[in-house]
Amino acid sequence: MAAIARSIVLVLFKREWAGAHHIPADGGFIVAVNHNSYIDPVAYGHFQYSAGRPPRFFAKEGLFKGAFGRLMRAMKHIPVARGGAGALAALDAAATAVRAGEGVVFYPEGTLTRDPEMWPMTGKTGIARVALATGCPVIPVAQWGANLLMPPYGKMGRLFPRKTHHVLAGPPIDLSRFEGREPTPELWREVTDEIMTTIASLLSEIRELPAPIAPDVQRTTADPKDVQASTA
Repeated sequence: MAAIARSIVLVLFKREWAGAHHIPADGGFIVAVNHNSYIDPVAYGHFQYSAGRPPRFFAKEGLFKGAFGRLMRAMKHIPVARGGAGALAALDAAATAVRAGEGVVFYPEGTLTRDPEMWPMTGKTGIARVALATGCPVIPVAQWGANLLMPPYGKMGRLFPRKTHHVLAGPPIDLSRFEGREPTPELWREVTDEIMTTIASLLSEIRELPAPIAPDVQRTTADPKDVQASTA
């Protein structure tokens, strides 16, 4: 599957990658990455695989049905149920994978961005719960370019000229100031906001534009049509 995915990425995109040395060579870790295209998991997965660590995506359970679902499980991806006991079980599975030495990829936004300017939205707090429970490194990553070929909620763009897929991985986020505190929803929100702000800062470097001061929960309700317009 890695060979197939790599071939797809090489055909569709030019690559401009930086920061692969921040992906840990061994041991469990979490990657937190923004999500702006249906195809960016394949593009980002190529980046992490090329860094020597197969990605284990924390992905919606709808992808784990039928033959494709069996393939997803064989690749050790982790299904995520929406809410309730299923969501807690998914977080436990992610923590177990990290403790076993895997590199688990989170899209903290939980869905494609609906921000009209294509910045990351407010993140879900599951990533913070896993990070604090395991004490593992959290690697922030920003990506840009897959959305120019396949915009969120928009029509497929032209294949040629090829778009450039940019990836910028940063050093592990310092979460030491959160250690030892009582695990509460307020703490998880603080940690998640720290992660999302770091991703937005990396994306600002790629786009050479100022990032919003902090992710805004209101951006989760933007009209998808506005997103289409922003990618034109």
